[in-house]
Amino acid sequence: MTAQVIVVGAGPVGLFMAASLARLGVAVRIVDRAAAPSDTSKALVIWPRTLEQFDIHGAVEPFLAEGLKIADLHLMAQRKSLARISLRQLPGGYPFGLFLPQSDTERLLTAELLRLGVTVERSVDLTGFTAAESHVTAQLTHADGSTEAIHTGWLIGCDGAHSAVRHGLALPFDGDTLTSNWVLADLMLDGPAAAEVLISWTPDGALALFPMGHGRFRIVADVLEPLGEVTLDEVQKLLDARGPGGLTGRDPFWLNRFKIDERKVAHYRVGRVFVAGDAAHIHSPAGGQGMNTGLQDAANLAWKLALVCQGKAGDRILDSYSPERSAIGAQVLKNAGRMTRIATLRAPCLQSVRNAVVSLVGRLPAFQRRLTGDLSELDLYYADSPLNGPSIGRAAALEAGDRAPDCPLVGSAAHKKRLFEKLCAGRFVLLSGENPPMLPDTLADLVQAAQFDAGTEVYRPEVLYLIRPDGYVAMTAPVARPDAVIGYLSGLLA
Repeated sequence: MTAQVIVVGAGPVGLFMAASLARLGVAVRIVDRAAAPSDTSKALVIWPRTLEQFDIHGAVEPFLAEGLKIADLHLMAQRKSLARISLRQLPGGYPFGLFLPQSDTERLLTAELLRLGVTVERSVDLTGFTAAESHVTAQLTHADGSTEAIHTGWLIGCDGAHSAVRHGLALPFDGDTLTSNWVLADLMLDGPAAAEVLISWTPDGALALFPMGHGRFRIVADVLEPLGEVTLDEVQKLLDARGPGGLTGRDPFWLNRFKIDERKVAHYRVGRVFVAGDAAHIHSPAGGQGMNTGLQDAANLAWKLALVCQGKAGDRILDSYSPERSAIGAQVLKNAGRMTRIATLRAPCLQSVRNAVVSLVGRLPAFQRRLTGDLSELDLYYADSPLNGPSIGRAAALEAGDRAPDCPLVGSAAHKKRLFEKLCAGRFVLLSGENPPMLPDTLADLVQAAQFDAGTEVYRPEVLYLIRPDGYVAMTAPVARPDAVIGYLSGLLA
């Protein structure tokens, strides 16, 4: 098989990228220099917008079956409650964070990839590449020392913070390493630990407690100085000093120290080569946004590249990937950094102000909506995307670049579908509250029409909504103007 795309890196982002391409009929190879998958828990939470992307992909159920649904966040200071934040009122079908160790996320994505007929090629190292106008030549080195030169249409680097693809492109990875030091412990806890995320602030530092299911928890705390290898005794002292009380740790299965890097490339695409995930952006783990942002990089790029590989759209559609995802990466970087700096305040006067402000505003609905919207990533949108078409404004309730909520579609009892199920085909969906307008046959590979159920609240019957395959609004138009939609889509064919 000749690979149309080579994906480098078989972490969550690379696996989802390859699976998304394979699902849409693209011939893909995925290689990783490691001999075996990682067995550590690493990234722990899958947020609602990522679950929606898995839903669109048709693969969310295995994750829901294995993950732990957590909807509550508790903020404390010196064992006094400041605020409780709930995800239960979030819009959409996933009002919770799904807690699942990264090793399990990778296992489930690998199984999905195998179902699609693609196997991860391990102990295969990308040792160089050259990009021409019409193709990319990648040099791969195997475990036995043999090499091969592969000609492919496109190369995607999902190979982490030390990305060979990023280095090969000579992309500056601008940013800083924070001065704070951190301890991480995944272990069993005995005692009255609640099924919630706990953030505890003390004069000596912060501690975060994350449930992992079956009595397992993750503890993360900042410390003044690194003191060699992390020990259970050190973790217990941090838990006693900063935790809610009455908890005893045992049987650790991952102990680690780390520092926080905040770095990002300016451009996610150079010709026929792309970077995604940690190869493009790394930031504070505060908020658990890193893996989720990378998975959504994959969701953004895969459908566009699939349309181009199959000749259903011109390659200009790919020009939207970098500006869309770079803007999101910058926003997530900023939000995570802000949360980290708030948590690690050392000056007593600033700590007092922080605690007082959170206690005062933390219970306000507006604050809770803002925080949960940021955490869930449901509030992220592509306001300035070059792919955005015309919009009739807020009269449509949704504008170009907004997240498109799932909704039931009109159909026979045997074929009635949801919007996300329709998007699984990798084509745009033209949503209408009335009988869908006729579309020219020349656009059949690019768009499918559907009628949303009359009981749907978000979508308005007097408006046509063109929804992208990744679940964002491409454009809106009055129902009397299907020609505007046809003109937009026709422009993507070139």
